[in-house]
Amino acid sequence: MPTLRLALSQVNPSVGDLAGNADLVRSWTRQAADAGAQLVLFPEMMLTGYPVEDLVFRRSFVAASRAALERLAADLAADGLGEVPVVVGYLDADGPPQVSGDAEPGHGARNAAALLHGGTVATRYFKHHLPNYGVFDEDRYFIPGDTLTVVRIAGVDVALTICEDLWQAGGPFAAAREAGVGLVVNINGSPYELNKDDIRLPLVRRRAAEANATIAYVNMIGGQDELVFEGDSMIVTADGELLTRAPQFVEHLLVHDVDLPAATEPPATQTAAGLRVVRGAVDGVPPTPSGPAAVGGLIEPVADEAEVWQALVLGLRDYVNKNRFPSVVLGLSGGIDSAVVAALAVDALGGDRVVGVSLPSQHSSEHSREDAADLAKRTGLDYRVEPIQPMVDGFLANLSLSGVAVENLQARVRGVILMALSNQEGHLVLTTGNKSELAVGYSTLYGDSVGGFNPIKDVWKTLVWRLAKWRNADAARRGETPPIPENSIGKPPSAELSPGQLDSDSLPDYDVLDPILIGYVDGDLGRDGLVESGHDPAVVDKVLRLVDTAEYKRRQSAPGAKISMKAFGRDRRLPITNRWREKG
Repeated sequence: MPTLRLALSQVNPSVGDLAGNADLVRSWTRQAADAGAQLVLFPEMMLTGYPVEDLVFRRSFVAASRAALERLAADLAADGLGEVPVVVGYLDADGPPQVSGDAEPGHGARNAAALLHGGTVATRYFKHHLPNYGVFDEDRYFIPGDTLTVVRIAGVDVALTICEDLWQAGGPFAAAREAGVGLVVNINGSPYELNKDDIRLPLVRRRAAEANATIAYVNMIGGQDELVFEGDSMIVTADGELLTRAPQFVEHLLVHDVDLPAATEPPATQTAAGLRVVRGAVDGVPPTPSGPAAVGGLIEPVADEAEVWQALVLGLRDYVNKNRFPSVVLGLSGGIDSAVVAALAVDALGGDRVVGVSLPSQHSSEHSREDAADLAKRTGLDYRVEPIQPMVDGFLANLSLSGVAVENLQARVRGVILMALSNQEGHLVLTTGNKSELAVGYSTLYGDSVGGFNPIKDVWKTLVWRLAKWRNADAARRGETPPIPENSIGKPPSAELSPGQLDSDSLPDYDVLDPILIGYVDGDLGRDGLVESGHDPAVVDKVLRLVDTAEYKRRQSAPGAKISMKAFGRDRRLPITNRWREKG
């Protein structure tokens, strides 16, 4: 039984940076080759980054991707790495875009994988199953492949597959079984959501059984706009044994020796599970190194709060760095939401790249101001105080406003100040509204909603509290100063826009509100389903009315990292003008 040393390169590409992504492939292939790897794997759309969205329709971008692939193959050979087979995802096309007038049936853009060897593109594979749900729109962009690519490497037949091919029964994995392969490679751009790692391993095991082959699953890491990719690469045998698993949210080279069945002579031509099997082979692959076997190790999953915190930090860091912002600025109210966002920002970027601004009005309590200052001291961020009351008074001297209009004015003055600092000093403004507030419209347009990125956009309020408590406990465990003041965690939430104001004046307690929102937003439950679940009908009616009438606000909200099964924006798309209401 041959032994193949696999290297799964869990790396962080950037959309559109073809040269930078190619350099990543070259440097990580060098590390893999130095470790004795005989097959090196990179994620889905590695060369272009993922997802590229409507860049697919630009023929210049498709041509650049194809040229970059050919150039990468030659560069790997020039680097002395030509003998090592490398699988890399990229954007291909075998015809005009489907949206063009000269489109050809069955031809167009392809989500593709290539095996590079000997300075050339040895073989290619086009993704068969195209996801068209949640954050995915691949039916909009790509034409599905109708072949299974099998390549013989060091005496082992290896099938190439891409991401969604793994999530659907039948197709490439059924074809791999009929084709008698020993290893199925699955390269991924699989976005993070909480507890997805618990789903992924059983899924890989099912496909390994279906293919009767070992699966090498490699996933990218990094943030791309509202998506976060967490890695979690792994190798699973045909009988379901987890051989090795990579850590989440960090770049990692997972090197592991795998015993695989020797290839047998296949029929000259073959169709399997409705796919045409295309076979090839690469020669001159380095032999399995002598000496101790390479063992990648097993990383145990972490607690939910730790997982979400890492995802939010990575999503924020990459959004800031990939878009080349030098720093961020946010309003520090002394409340829990701004405290958590500030702590996330410091973890992501360091205190020297975070500006926190206290923006007190006449309604800001003394303890809130003290809590904001305390957080700044704990985290080391750049702390400033800009009182807003003189500016609010200037508006009120020229406008006759009262009630909610005055409350919103205060929020908008704060937004003006933060944006002015952004314009003057180059910071990215972070907004701090949680998912519960976004759901019910508990925010001021062009006020506290002002910002270029919202790290907690997809975090329910009750989870915000859990994250704060976890982060402080984690700091204490490591002998560090907890970043979030206990007062910010323990006090009743308030916008402090009027005397004695509390969130509970306008909303149900969050322990009551969040389960209703989770059922309605994430679970698509209607009114009857929510009431049957035990929620008070009158509260359900109020909450659903608030959610339905706030769609126009959510449409204008800043992007933020997705961590749930259904985030506002890419996942949940509802019309603003919409007369449908749940009856109650």
